[in-house]
Amino acid sequence: MTHVGQPAPASATGTPGSIEESGDPGRKTWKDVVAAYVGLTKPRVIELLLLTTVPVMFFAARGVPDLDLVLWTVIGGMLSAGSASAYNCVYDRDIDEQMRRTRRRALPRHIVTPVSALVFATVLAVLSTVVLWFGVNELSAALSLGANAFYVFVYTMLLKRRTTQNIVWGGLAGCFPALIGWTAVTGELAWEPVVLFMVVFFWTPPHTWSLALRYREDYRNVDVPMLPVVKPAAEVGRQIVIYSWIMAATAMLLWPVADTGWFYPVVAAVLGVVFVVDAHRLWGRTKRSEDLAEIRPMHLFHHSNMYLTLLFVAVALDPLFSR
Repeated sequence: MTHVGQPAPASATGTPGSIEESGDPGRKTWKDVVAAYVGLTKPRVIELLLLTTVPVMFFAARGVPDLDLVLWTVIGGMLSAGSASAYNCVYDRDIDEQMRRTRRRALPRHIVTPVSALVFATVLAVLSTVVLWFGVNELSAALSLGANAFYVFVYTMLLKRRTTQNIVWGGLAGCFPALIGWTAVTGELAWEPVVLFMVVFFWTPPHTWSLALRYREDYRNVDVPMLPVVKPAAEVGRQIVIYSWIMAATAMLLWPVADTGWFYPVVAAVLGVVFVVDAHRLWGRTKRSEDLAEIRPMHLFHHSNMYLTLLFVAVALDPLFSR
């Protein structure tokens, strides 16, 4: 399991009175170091990834899955996602140091060396594969390892600095948790998790581009061609609307494909309407102004997190209500 394919709000690794504020790079407490290594894993990203893993396990089990299996899947997923994020921090340390959103990460602040971070990421990758292979099953372990490699080699190293489609195709890595959650329970792939995979795929551009609108100057300064950097805000808003409509429609497909009960389609329909309306409102604001204060892109960004959370909660609860 790995990243939802795209930049997300980074956790600040510094604390008041820590190295950066003291002005003495030699003063490191064990708390600074621990916080730095935790920060390398991007805990908020891990939260989102687990959010799309565990509910699918409930859905696949048509009820409450084996809790030991859930535990091993969560542990393996956390290690895998943390590994991918740490690799990303190593490769992107040059631009992270220049961006407001990322300059307080461990490597830009020189709390952790690149070599140490690389070793840390590799250890996490190995541990995650072992945990998933022996604690869950071989297919889930292979999917997780593949997602990790895709995020690091395809998104981070190949796409991110070269194309405006970076988070569209790079975001595929963040869709794998839906597959992993399903295969952890069933041991095989099916159409149901593929639909949820595609929901996350179409959710990623509106989620990430709204954040990128907020930080477009950061991306422009480091020559990362995020869509808001190379296109007017109105075009970004239009693209967000297109993906939002497709995402909402795809979410409704789970109803006939999985033959769900009444609970999931009702929740998916309501959430989809609210999200699409928000996307249209953002587009309207981008057509009137390029000023971030008027566009308010973070409004949609936060709503996108809520959308994904509530949708996958509905995925988990639907079998319980259906029974």
